[in-house]
Amino acid sequence: MLGTDDNQVRTVLARVLEEDRTALARDWAGPEAGDGGGHELRREAVELLEALRNALTGTLPVSRIVDQDPAVQDALTSLSERRARAGAQPSATAMAILALKRTMLGAIERHTDDSALRYRAALLVNELLDSAGVLTFEVYSAGRERIIREQHSQMLELSTPVVRLWRHVLAVPLIGTLDSARTQVVMNSLLESIQANEARVAIIDITGVPTVDTAVAHHLLQTVSAVRLMGAECVISGIRPSIAQTITQLGIDLSHIVTRGSLADALATAMQLLGDSARPVTG
Repeated sequence: MLGTDDNQVRTVLARVLEEDRTALARDWAGPEAGDGGGHELRREAVELLEALRNALTGTLPVSRIVDQDPAVQDALTSLSERRARAGAQPSATAMAILALKRTMLGAIERHTDDSALRYRAALLVNELLDSAGVLTFEVYSAGRERIIREQHSQMLELSTPVVRLWRHVLAVPLIGTLDSARTQVVMNSLLESIQANEARVAIIDITGVPTVDTAVAHHLLQTVSAVRLMGAECVISGIRPSIAQTITQLGIDLSHIVTRGSLADALATAMQLLGDSARPVTG
């Protein structure tokens, strides 16, 4: 790699990118341009080549162009994100950067017969586009992680629906493991629904929760406390004999919480708590 910038080489590369930009973009898009997204590919290619040309005419060292030049970063990020949305693997995007490298080296050969200058230009192009390849991979990885987090959050919301059983009565049927992240989703959804529906009783049904340990019990207690702060009563249903024994063995005190063995029993209890104000849902 070049230890210091070679102004002559930078000038040559900038001229290549200026004079051959359209041809470079067309050659780089290559076979991919026939997939119906060719216009988008060529547009992105032109934007990246223009950003690289402007950066080479600036003062940033080549080793810092990809990391610190905003236009280059934006162009590479757009390219990587578009390919990720289209289902391309990160290796395919990396190969695209390598293809650009070959395209640029070919253009350099057409612009100069000086073998020494070609060699120095090849070193500079390698340094510049190797950094670009690393950035596109990082963008792809960050994008995938963001999508996974969003999908996980959506799954949590779908798996913890708040159901209006009766006027002023809500229920949350829980299925599967109850961890900290899911507890937060349950709590947020339930509290918002309590406010929206003016609920006075909230039933948390744990029939579908396979096991109750200290952590799960702690999460339930947190939710019950939050519900009570909203001015509603909380009933936990689905307390099977095995779960009752486990809770007792763990020494967890649920004596201050209304518990019932089934959702039907919990609903009957809710009716008693509501008293004369209990009315069926009318819409």
